[in-house]
Amino acid sequence: MLQTSLFTTPPTNILPFDGEAYCYEHFFDAAIAAQLFAQLQEEVAWKQEPIVLFGKQVMQPRLTALYGDPNKTYCYSGITMQPHAWTNALLFIKQQVESIAQQNFTTALLNYYRNGQDSMGWHRDNEPSLGKQPCIASVSLGATRKFGFKHHADKKTGISIPLTNGSLLLMKGLTQQCWLHAIPKTMLPVGERINITFRTIVTE
Repeated sequence: MLQTSLFTTPPTNILPFDGEAYCYEHFFDAAIAAQLFAQLQEEVAWKQEPIVLFGKQVMQPRLTALYGDPNKTYCYSGITMQPHAWTNALLFIKQQVESIAQQNFTTALLNYYRNGQDSMGWHRDNEPSLGKQPCIASVSLGATRKFGFKHHADKKTGISIPLTNGSLLLMKGLTQQCWLHAIPKTMLPVGERINITFRTIVTE
């Protein structure tokens, strides 16, 4: 596979203040995105895990998996995930993303949204293991889903964008400190979507 999209300058910052978020549409062209989706759908060790929300244990409304460098465990919402070894498809995506992000990623958290009822609630990726101002790169494959930002201090300030097939969303700076993000449920008929969020674990 070859990456066909080349970007010399980043797009405009989506966030009005307190952070940086850049969306690269068509980062992977449709043919490559389709091939990657099929590989990940088949090869990844998907599972549905329970998390703790407001003191109660519930099943996550999506399938997840963790891949990455050895011994880079990742903890969030009361669960601890051990990484599987990188696959060739994930290493290919990682290499392309790192060339834009100028960041060495240690870990990829994958989410598989099977339909419009699979979702991701409002949260910040501000775990101490990621450092104070983490750079997080999010690759979308498959169906387009609405992605929302909401300011942590001013909940009335919000933005939503469509994350399309083959797109890359790069978040850095103060974003994870100051903004929550989510993939809401939808009653619209939508297909399957795989999302890969690359991150760098800086502490154990």
